[in-house]
Amino acid sequence: MAADKKVETCYKDCCAQSFNFYLENSGEHEAILQCVHSVLPGEFKRIGAGKSSLDVLGVGSGGGQVDVQMLALLQSTFPGVPVTADVVEGSTKLSNNFKALVDKTADLKNVQFQWHIMPSEDYVTQAKAKDVKKFDFIHMIQMIYYVDNLAETIQFYHGLLKENGRLMIINEIADGGWDTLWKTHEKELCTRTIAEYRSSKEIKACLDKLGLKYDEHPVPNAFDISQCFDPKSKLGCEMINFITARDDFYESFTPEIRANILDVLKNKCSTQKDGKIMFNSTLSCLLVHA
Repeated sequence: MAADKKVETCYKDCCAQSFNFYLENSGEHEAILQCVHSVLPGEFKRIGAGKSSLDVLGVGSGGGQVDVQMLALLQSTFPGVPVTADVVEGSTKLSNNFKALVDKTADLKNVQFQWHIMPSEDYVTQAKAKDVKKFDFIHMIQMIYYVDNLAETIQFYHGLLKENGRLMIINEIADGGWDTLWKTHEKELCTRTIAEYRSSKEIKACLDKLGLKYDEHPVPNAFDISQCFDPKSKLGCEMINFITARDDFYESFTPEIRANILDVLKNKCSTQKDGKIMFNSTLSCLLVHA
């Protein structure tokens, strides 16, 4: 990270409420789950073929809504095979939400969980100090923005894969709405939770440089941001605050910068459909081979 930027950790529990608001109004989890149920059954069959146990690591798992479905899918693919799930998540609140979700998900009664409530960097440090556990499947969903060193992070987690394992990285797609907005206004936006915006373009360039083989699957998604342009709309203000990582977007920037951001958001990041402004939030699912 740039030394002259004051960056707040994304793992603060105060961010959890804003994140959950976004998930409820963006359709992102639904889009990711469609990808999971489309892509992972075949991948899991290859990953687990002939194995007597399976080990999964989730990095930045949040409240676990996607994790529990992936684990249930893995169990249904290999019924009776023991599964362990290690979870790395920096938010205590989101981790507690995940644990509560596990308790009421019958399909996961036989999964053994190990909780690591800490940022990814702390987990890496601890793992390097002892015998490192290896995994058949590792997933990093919407968290690669927050790590200090992209190449070192990918190299470390890729090194934890067992034979025939997969590392799944889901991030915003190159030239999508998020990528366009945050790259255009990098100076104004990359000052707090995200110091360097990374889309699938940067991740793939890193994978190529490391010589790692991967497959890419697009995850289409778009959501209505029409109310973001109305400062009197509570929902719109909460959404634009999340999109720009600000507590109060309409008070955070000069009128000129604010107008420029809204213009980019409307005319370069979105399309208009049925009178609505639909933000392009398409994701990229990268499956990196062991």
